[in-house]
Order: sequence, then structure tokens, then C-alpha cells
Amino acid sequence: MASWNSILLEITYQVLGWTAFSSWSIGYYPQIILNFRRKSVVGLSFDFAVLNLIKHSTYLIYNASLYFSSAIQKQYYEKYGYEQMIPVAANDVAFSTHAVLATSTIVFQILIYDRGSQKVSKIAIAIIFAVFLSAAVCFFLALPSHSWLWLISIFNSIQAFMTVIKYIPQAVMNFTRKSTAGFSIGYILLDFTGGTANFLQMTVQSIDQGSLMNFFGNIGKMLVSLVSIFFDLIFMCQRYVLYPPNENAEVSSKLVEESTEPLIKISDHPQ
Repeated sequence: MASWNSILLEITYQVLGWTAFSSWSIGYYPQIILNFRRKSVVGLSFDFAVLNLIKHSTYLIYNASLYFSSAIQKQYYEKYGYEQMIPVAANDVAFSTHAVLATSTIVFQILIYDRGSQKVSKIAIAIIFAVFLSAAVCFFLALPSHSWLWLISIFNSIQAFMTVIKYIPQAVMNFTRKSTAGFSIGYILLDFTGGTANFLQMTVQSIDQGSLMNFFGNIGKMLVSLVSIFFDLIFMCQRYVLYPPNENAEVSSKLVEESTEPLIKISDHPQ
């Protein structure tokens, strides 16, 4: 079993890991609070919310299994070598657990708050059905030979795939509406911070071990970081460059005022 070669890098690894956990975990609350204050979820893509819940559920299965199961850890060492470190940290398990609870809260808000004419698309429903069917088939394939590492790797691949596609509905909705109203930018900024810290954490571990095996051993974690950063940059561009909310609001309010203002004002107190 591998150990850290540098105490400084080990401390840096822990700091970056819990920074990613804090940023990603806190990042859900701006959207939850925004929904609560508006008593509406209009502007939030339901496909994004539902796919996000499935993504984090599969990621929790992978992280918790590899972190707590000695049998799966043994299979990992046999495959990648006993000199390698387990690529899942305690902050990964904590983040996944919290993310499932937070995304479940958002989905519950979708059920109870004003939804307008929005609904979950048939494409998203088909994707979810395919995910559950694939997971069930893989479970029965892994059961006879107890190939648990292979099975949770499938779950890790599923969450990586869901990470790639989950942002697309929200980006398309923003583009179609030419607005980001109803979608919290606070979530995006914190998500960007968490993705950056998560990728740096893996980089620090690779530097200490002199190996890139932790990237290949947990490619899902790497993809989570890179894909999150990529789409967060798109959302920030939509928010601050393409569809800035304040300017549109000011223009529309001025038009309303001008349309209701009389051409000739009559004084209330004529002399």
C-alpha cells in the first residue's frame, strides 16, 4: 500500500480536496434559496436537475464502495499495483453524499413550486431508463465472478457520461430564452471553483507518487473536473457577456414607464 512521500503535498492534497467539497456543496444552496424565494423553478432546466441527481447517485455508489470496501480495494491493488494509492478520498464520499441530498431537494422543489409550462423531456426520460437498465444488466453480469471493481467502474463511467450531458439542457435553455433568469450564477461560480480544486488535487497526488495512474484509475473524477470547468465557462459567458440580466431589466422597465407616461402632465396644484 502506497504512502505519501511529501508531508507538504499531503497537506496540500487535503486542503484542495476539502476546498472542492466546500465549493461544490455550498454551490447548491444559491439555487435552492432562489427557488424558495421565487416559489418558482421557471428558468431551471428540469432535465439538468434530474440528470444531475442520477449522476451524483451513481458517483456516490462508486466513491463509497471503493473507499469503504476492503474487497474492492483488494481488486484495485491487484489491477493497478499495491504501490498505488486509492484514488478516492474522504472528501469525495462526503461530497457525493451531500450532492445526492441537495439535488433531491431541488427535484422536490420542482414538484411543489410553479413550473410554468416546463417539464422533463422525453429524451431525458429515455436516458434515465437506459441508465437503470444498463446498471441492472451489469450487476447480474458481475454477480457470478464477484467483479465488483468492474461493476463500480461502470457506475463511474455512467456518472462521467451524465456529467458530459447534464449541462447541455441548461445551456440550450439559456440560449433559447436569451436569458439566464431563474438559474443561479452562484452555483456556477462555486462549481467552477470546486472543479478546479478537484483537478489540482489529483495533480498533487500524481506529483507526489510520480505517476499518472490515479488519473487512469479514476478517470471519472478527472472528467468531472474538466467537463464542469468547460460548461461553467459557457454559463459565465452567457450570464455576463451574452445575456446580462440587469441591462435587459432596466431597458424593459424604461419602456414600460415611457408607454404609460402621459404626453402632457397636468399639475395637481395649478397656480
